[in-house]
Amino acid sequence: MTHDDATAARRPPGPALPVVGGPPAERADAAQNRRRILAAAAAIVAERGPDALSMDEVARAAGVGVGTVYRRFGDRAALAYAVIDDREVRFQAAFLTGPPPLGPGAGAAERIRAFLHALVDRTEDQLGLLLVAEMDSADARFAEGSYELYRQHLALLIGRIRPEADVRWLADALLAPLAANLYGYQRRTGGMSVARVKAGYDALLAGLTAHGGPAAP
Repeated sequence: MTHDDATAARRPPGPALPVVGGPPAERADAAQNRRRILAAAAAIVAERGPDALSMDEVARAAGVGVGTVYRRFGDRAALAYAVIDDREVRFQAAFLTGPPPLGPGAGAAERIRAFLHALVDRTEDQLGLLLVAEMDSADARFAEGSYELYRQHLALLIGRIRPEADVRWLADALLAPLAANLYGYQRRTGGMSVARVKAGYDALLAGLTAHGGPAAP
């Protein structure tokens, strides 16, 4: 099994985000309601911003009962993640199977750098929705399945550079600056540019790789 096959195989299923591909099979009427709800939610976010996203507003715009929205998505955080889903599926496909350096074929250090830079761009593009999704629940970021996929992906790559290290702790440490509330604070209050955030990651990675032994096969 390759590194990437192992990464995908060990990822726990998330409530809204598959590793790559569409949602599980569902009845035609349920699928139609899901599309209507997501289209309505995306339109509200596009027109009025993420703060306007509410279960009641989405139900009215989609022409369904609010109970249908709650049964399908559970809460506002899960709905926000579902709106994020299309970009997330493409991002996962890029780092699991896409071209190097983000995808397979590059060295571990190059792949970590490409992954983190791409994740900065994704966080920047969808910051408002991520703030909604992560702030509605203290555990939302970790309960959603994509976080564990990121963590395992980074841990496996770090292990190739620093096999003696606590790779899971280091993976969490690298992901921590991209929590939506911290990233939003740095960008909006601290005035940090995207380039500065990426440069900070480059400095961290320089320290991580400076004392590493030979890369594991």
